[in-house]
Amino acid sequence: QVQLVESGGGLVQAGGSLRLSCAASGRAFSSYAMAWFRQAPGKEREFVASISGSGSTTNYADSVKGRFTISRDNAKNTVYLQMNSLKPEDTAVYYCAARSAFHSTWAYWGQGTQVTVSS
Repeated sequence: QVQLVESGGGLVQAGGSLRLSCAASGRAFSSYAMAWFRQAPGKEREFVASISGSGSTTNYADSVKGRFTISRDNAKNTVYLQMNSLKPEDTAVYYCAARSAFHSTWAYWGQGTQVTVSS
């Protein structure tokens, strides 16, 4: 079992930056791939970025490439999402998710943190 707690959300002006953190409890954190998803009001949840257990492989949605960076610190059981050049359309609740090496689905989710970008 993995429990995830996000933090770092808030209100920022367009063009600004935020860094989200996701702290994980449980053992063998480095064996889990981690990801960030987001859900805007009235829209479905969408993939933002993912990172492998070792941190060597990352993937991004086209909408955030070049602006967002996902990283992890396995010693701290934490994954980060650095968000730069934020746009109003980035406004959403951001969720952290974990997937073990034995599953193909994102089985563990945090409660979400609100990011609001004003124009």
